[in-house]
Amino acid sequence: MYRFFSETLLKKMTLIMSLVTIFITPLSAEEIGSVDTVFKWVGPNHKIVIEAFDDPKVEGVACHLSRAKTGGISGAVGLAEDTADASIACRQIGPIKFREELKDGEEVFTQRTSLVFKSMQVVRFFDKKRNVLVYLVYSDKLIEGSPKNSITSVPIMPWAKS
Repeated sequence: MYRFFSETLLKKMTLIMSLVTIFITPLSAEEIGSVDTVFKWVGPNHKIVIEAFDDPKVEGVACHLSRAKTGGISGAVGLAEDTADASIACRQIGPIKFREELKDGEEVFTQRTSLVFKSMQVVRFFDKKRNVLVYLVYSDKLIEGSPKNSITSVPIMPWAKS
């Protein structure tokens, strides 16, 4: 009985934390463009959206993310669940400066991909041996996430002054 109580309590706490994260976390991505993938008679088409964001703790790194966005009526009213398909590319765009201490697996960006239970996240790791920042995009769900993921690496290089 204690184990059941603990699992139930854990699930409720996870749900509450997910809801707080979804509704408090500001969107910090800028939409660059999109392409339609499936025509829908009613509501917007299914599409692939390209978004850009800067790493909030690493000045000089920008990331571009492509992700699936579900259309139709459910997509138009925000009830659709987007697929876990996403790709990421991050690059050094200037001198790299760390604004704060980095933590491995730290969330850099999150985007809600369903009404409540699913989100896409980008997390950062620092490969000290190779002096490289590694960014991972994946989708998670309250109960079951997806193994679909994509990574990109940004070698920390000197930046030539113009």
